[in-house]
Formats: sequence, structure tokens, C-alpha cells
Amino acid sequence: MRDDIRDYLAEVVRRSRDVLGEDLVGAYAAGSVGLGAYQPGRSDVDVALVAAGPMPEPDKRLLVDRLRHESLPCPARGLELVVYRRDVAASGTPEPGFEVELNTGATMPFRATYDPADRPAADGRFWYALDRSILRQSGRTLLGPPAADVFADPSPEALRALLADALRWWLALPTPPGDEPAPGAEDAVLGACRALVRIRDGVWLGKVDAGLRVAADDPDAALIRASIAARRGGTPPSGPAARAFQRRVLDRITAR
Repeated sequence: MRDDIRDYLAEVVRRSRDVLGEDLVGAYAAGSVGLGAYQPGRSDVDVALVAAGPMPEPDKRLLVDRLRHESLPCPARGLELVVYRRDVAASGTPEPGFEVELNTGATMPFRATYDPADRPAADGRFWYALDRSILRQSGRTLLGPPAADVFADPSPEALRALLADALRWWLALPTPPGDEPAPGAEDAVLGACRALVRIRDGVWLGKVDAGLRVAADDPDAALIRASIAARRGGTPPSGPAARAFQRRVLDRITAR
């Protein structure tokens, strides 16, 4: 882990303990940091906090004030932080179930959400259970017990449905017509690869690693490799090509 990210995470934990005190059960690096796939300039810093019980509203707002970029500058694109109750983290529920969610950073639109009911449906409600599943496998413990002892997977049926919802969400995003390069299409392709690997092989990988695994024996290997190159500054694939691949993966995931 880069020194600036390590130091930042240590300060996130310290400030979180100042707010939550003994109710802070654990803190975990998630996402690309947890999966060992952090890419400077592109990746976010994802953090999950686990609280002993429901957070009072004043504590939620104080935590946001202490951790937002204006108070604690994030060295990455931004911080995506979610707080869960201990019972929710261990439940395997497919529901969002968070206490507070914070998105903040120099190039990330600020958002603080204090109740899952306030999360816009158009933004997707599937992210949280998928993130908790990734945390169970690869969460990097910053404080507290191992992530595998804290987070639970959703049921196989729920996981399949959540991944299908995620693919449908990606497919609904607007994209340039024709064969023009579509910025962001590379993430859609590699996100589909990660979903396919999780269903097929039972493991979560970073997007690039998932793409490499799928490309080893997939007819769309050239598209996948182009998407990997785009994450390193190359030209992204076209929207129609990415959508066709996503639909094929969606069909595989939803097939019985």
C-alpha cells in the first residue's frame, strides 16, 4: 500500500474512533485497496466501518464533517465510506442496510446519505451487498476482528440477482452512438468480467485481473484486452461493443 494511502486510512480510523468511541467495532479497506488493485489517479479509497448498533443522527453528521475532503483531504480520486451496524454486516441481507454513506473528494461529487430510503433507486441499491461480499473475501482489516468474521455473503440466489441488477444498471447508462470510443465503456466491460468470474469461479477479483482471466478463453478477448488497455490510457471500446458483451454476460449469469 502506498504511504499516502496508508497514512490517510490511519487518520480515517482515528477520526472515526473519536466520533464512535467504543461503538466502533471495526474498520476495513474495501474495493481496489482490499483487492490489491489500487490504481493511482483512477481508483477511489473505499472504507467500511462497522458500528455496534444504530448511530444517532448527530453522530452521523459529525462523522461526515470530520471525514469529508474539506476536513481531511483524500489523496485518491475520492473517499467512498459506508457505515454498517454489526448485525447488518453479519446478516447476508441483499438490502443496502447502511447507517451513513459518504462520497467525497477533489474530483468526486459530495454526497452524504443518512438513511438507505434516501438513496435514489436510479443510483443502484445493489452496490452494498456486493461490497460486503467482497469485504468478506478481501477486506483489509484496519481495526477490529478479521473481515471474514464480520461480513457475510448473500445467498447464492440473491448474489446472482444482485449481479444481474448491476449489469442492467450499467446497460442503462447512456453511451455515444455508433463505433466511437465510449469513455467508461472499459469499466462496464471489466465489471461484467468480474461478475462472471464471481459466478463462474466463486471468487472476487479486481477488474483487470478478472478481465485477464475471462480473456484467456473468451471469444471477446480482444474487446476485454482493449478495455484493460483503456484503463492505462488507451482508447476505450465503443458503446455498442461493450453493450453486446454485457448482454452476453447477463444472459450467462441469469441462465439456470
